Amino acid sequence: MSVTLKMDFGSYEIKGFHDEMMGDDGMVRSHYKLFQDRLKKMGMKKLTMLQHETDRAQLTLGMTFNVYSDNQGVERILHLDIIPRIIPGKDWDIIDKGLKQRIIALNMFIHDIYHEKKILKDKVIPKELVLSSTAFLKQCEGLNPPEDVWCHITGSDVIRGEDGQFYVLEDNLRCPSGVSYMLENREILKRTFPELFEKLNVRPVYNYSHNLRDMLESLSSVSNPSIAVLTPGIYNSAYFEHSYLAQQMGAELVEGRDLIVQDEKVFMITTKGLKQIDVIYRRVDDDFIDPLVFKKDSLLGTPGLFNAYKKGNVVLVNAPGTGVADDKAVYAYIPRIIKYYLGEEALLPNVQTYICAEQDDRNYVLEHIDQLVVKQTDASGGYGMLVGPKSTREQQQEFVQLIKKNPRNYIAQPMINLSRVPTITESTIEGRHVDLRPYILYGKELKIVPGALTRVALNKGSIVVNSSQGGGSKDTWVVDY
Repeated sequence: MSVTLKMDFGSYEIKGFHDEMMGDDGMVRSHYKLFQDRLKKMGMKKLTMLQHETDRAQLTLGMTFNVYSDNQGVERILHLDIIPRIIPGKDWDIIDKGLKQRIIALNMFIHDIYHEKKILKDKVIPKELVLSSTAFLKQCEGLNPPEDVWCHITGSDVIRGEDGQFYVLEDNLRCPSGVSYMLENREILKRTFPELFEKLNVRPVYNYSHNLRDMLESLSSVSNPSIAVLTPGIYNSAYFEHSYLAQQMGAELVEGRDLIVQDEKVFMITTKGLKQIDVIYRRVDDDFIDPLVFKKDSLLGTPGLFNAYKKGNVVLVNAPGTGVADDKAVYAYIPRIIKYYLGEEALLPNVQTYICAEQDDRNYVLEHIDQLVVKQTDASGGYGMLVGPKSTREQQQEFVQLIKKNPRNYIAQPMINLSRVPTITESTIEGRHVDLRPYILYGKELKIVPGALTRVALNKGSIVVNSSQGGGSKDTWVVDY
């Protein structure tokens, strides 16, 4: 099929949004100038060919995922649009400092919640809101993870509003996914635009896997510890990532059935006998890691694993119970949490959030549900969500009943016009909404690689960027402008 690709950007829409490439005056931003010049010189045929080559490369590399709601059971690629998101270094520094502050405070919060609960006694955050969270695990009370760090790996979702300000939309502290796509996207784009990487001096992300391995090793008291990535198995939507990270780190890739606990220590079953495992980077949710402690019918975990962890004979990353800090209702209180533990104002603000468990907020949400984005507090991946302005009357009424039935399970936020990045469509280049997921590693040190997974809503007008809802991705270039 012949495609006519417009390269002059004359009809490129910028009104009403913060566009990452174009200013409100229609002029290209300085950090995008070299890339826009490259696009204009490239022409339709070359750009389309490069995009098709990228699609094939993703399939060849096995960069696929499963969508649980898709009964066809077909693996899909996380479509990589080859026009990158470019972020000036001064903007990245704001994100870097803000996320480090946030993670330090959240870690202190988690530790407090499972110990003295001072923040609840001081009524900074409602006691029932925290203790009623499905992610609060009473079994973790009194635990002291290595270095007193609970949230070793975090993927916070950052957005830029139409005012140009960065906001944190939500925090992912349980099993944050997507970092393998960040790394593979970079490798593909380096081959696609090699000359631009040199001219723009794009900051590298290749050392993430090394940093991850170093962080995991730093948590163990054993010299040269044995590390394993615990996966639910090949049918998990993020299995590509599990196998990719294990391979990159030189770690074992195991399922729960590959492990056994003896004498309160964890061993991997091999053809040569048992091999002790010292650190487990788990990609299995809390409820499923140990049927003796959590879900009794779980086939994904290993009996006795939690007790071995409590005894200090194995390290679990992230620590069980960490999810209490990324409950979407707790999210609303994070600026207060930062102030309480650090005595500082949040460097990265939250999006205004209405907590349906609180009557005044609930009444407002029910009266304005057609104007708000409603989220289920324990859901992820774009599920359990209503985008009010783009929903039907029937969908709105369905959520009204859900909120009335279980208000603790819902929060609401105003719909933010996410910033947009030029994206290749069938016939032209158009702006599509994006968010940003940087990855924070926390062991003895706190590190963030200068890059992130940019998720893009491929459907015109959509603000839902999740891969399970039809979103795609972009490489993220941090440059010194």
